[in-house]
Amino acid sequence: MRDALDARLAARVAELRVVRGWSLDDLAGHTGVSRSTLSRLERAEISPTASLLGKLCTAYGWTMSRLLAEVETEPPAVVRVADQQIWRDEASGFTRRSVSPPHPGLRAELIEGELAPGADITYERPPVTGMEQHVWVLGGRLEFTDNGTVHVLETGDCLRFRLWGGTRLRNPGDEPARYAIVVVLP
Repeated sequence: MRDALDARLAARVAELRVVRGWSLDDLAGHTGVSRSTLSRLERAEISPTASLLGKLCTAYGWTMSRLLAEVETEPPAVVRVADQQIWRDEASGFTRRSVSPPHPGLRAELIEGELAPGADITYERPPVTGMEQHVWVLGGRLEFTDNGTVHVLETGDCLRFRLWGGTRLRNPGDEPARYAIVVVLP
């Protein structure tokens, strides 16, 4: 199932580049990712990391959920736990569950994330400037940096903001950090 998702994702990433009339060199310039890595991604020779997907989404002005939703099947009104798509970036220790995926006519989505102890993910720019987010820590400790401001969040804490600059998620603890993110498009 993961290979099929990676293949659909690779095809969609290539299609988005072509629709914009960008060469691989153009996309490399927009993302800071090497041409060879982008080429290998588009041929489904590699699985993308969270950081790479973040850079692609920023270049296209999309959320990661929107990109992933385009390669997944249309979600039903009720999304059963067994049907929620899970994406893992083993290299960074990040797991993402699409609890309530993007849906036509709806602006919000709900994502569950988990960072392994010591995991650290940086997104240089927002995928959609001004996007509203609510980050609720379900377990553990999460250090969330929004546009240079560091917020240390404990279990039960909620951070809400509009996304204007880069972000960083880091787990400084010795247990997994579980959190929910509500994303609302402007």
